[in-house]
Amino acid sequence: FAAESHRRAHVAKSAGRFRDEIIPVTLADSTIVTEDDGIRPGTTVQGLSKLRPAFDPAGCTTAGNSSQLTDGAAAVLMMSRAEAERRGLPIVGIWRSYSVVGVPPNIMGVGPAYAIPAALAKAGIGKDDVGVYEINEAFASQASWSVKALDLSMDRVNPNGGAIALGHPLGCTGARQMATLLHELHRREGSGRRASQYGVVSMCIGTGMGAAAVIEVPSTNISSRL
Repeated sequence: FAAESHRRAHVAKSAGRFRDEIIPVTLADSTIVTEDDGIRPGTTVQGLSKLRPAFDPAGCTTAGNSSQLTDGAAAVLMMSRAEAERRGLPIVGIWRSYSVVGVPPNIMGVGPAYAIPAALAKAGIGKDDVGVYEINEAFASQASWSVKALDLSMDRVNPNGGAIALGHPLGCTGARQMATLLHELHRREGSGRRASQYGVVSMCIGTGMGAAAVIEVPSTNISSRL
């Protein structure tokens, strides 16, 4: 799961898929940062298997199959349709539903498996109506468990990699996932590959919660660097 996250992210980065969702940042030394630098294209299952467990000596969670320690920032502009139209702004996504579900604190990572069905029910759609799922990869163990528990096809989950390759800055991840999801759904529409106008963003939350939101994308082209 971790190796595949890096592989997908590397393919996406090489194809320029992240370009329109990243605003360049100029550092004090005039260096311009234009892309995420945590992606490791040479990551293999064999290499990851050599890393020591990070918590329980008999466990399977390592530095290689956990989300990276990274800095980052992201923003999402949200308003009513009337306000967007008044300002002449493009409507690139419609917030359809949202759900937060409590789970046992000691297994808080399973949150997406419980929050996603609740959000889908509120939106009145089923799991197969969703074209892309952005499920945060806090740890490969909890993310892969959630995917299996929901019986989701990996073809629909994190098609451009996830937090294991891109990082998981607290307070940034949800907005970053939203940006990646919106661009991916619009990109699929433009290429004729979009089978659904719905996408889901979900993550686990420390202390025992899961959160999920259902987003609908209208049939309009997305503007760069929103």
